[in-house]
Amino acid sequence: MNTSTRIFDATASFDIDPQVGFTPLAPSELPVPGGDEIVGELNAMAALARLRVASKDAHTPTAPWVVETHAEMLQPTGLPNADLTWVSHCVPGTPGYEFIPGLPAELDYDFVVYKGVSPSLHPYGACFHDLADKLSTGVIEYLKAQGIKNVIVGGLAYDYCVKTTAVQLAKAEFNVIVNMAATRAIADNSAADATRELGNYPNIRLVASAADVAVALSAL
Repeated sequence: MNTSTRIFDATASFDIDPQVGFTPLAPSELPVPGGDEIVGELNAMAALARLRVASKDAHTPTAPWVVETHAEMLQPTGLPNADLTWVSHCVPGTPGYEFIPGLPAELDYDFVVYKGVSPSLHPYGACFHDLADKLSTGVIEYLKAQGIKNVIVGGLAYDYCVKTTAVQLAKAEFNVIVNMAATRAIADNSAADATRELGNYPNIRLVASAADVAVALSAL
């Protein structure tokens, strides 16, 4: 087996919450600026990996953390596993729940995580259902059982779910590559905080595009 084949076989790409509800296509939900522009890069990075996995928020509109307006968001809730208020978003059966057009159908992924199904849970990372990282979603175990060593990540939003998932994967001892062209942030200040936090992990690399992902993989 040559080196490029070995790296490909040990690599997965992870589309984190690339849903319409996080794009300007759903302005009443959580429209991340430019969130609808990441599809090409997500597809390009998937071509560099043997497996393609995804996560989807799947929330009830009556969860205790739901507020009516964007002005009421980001306030502490006092709940142990849903720390901040958010407007309703990514409700199954609504357009906001669906993947952004141009991405594969759910059944075409190798593994899909459904996040926040319980009203009392609003996790950010895709690897655990709770905020204390105790109740696994199974994706770490799946990737390890498949012999995956390297995970390329992108999706929405960079400063919350992408950042947290990258950290969870790094703690699970994967080599993590964040494709910055395949993600967008809610806000500049929280994006800067996310970048600083990711810099604390030697096994997380931030690269500009899928072309740079290929270079980073070849260096592993």
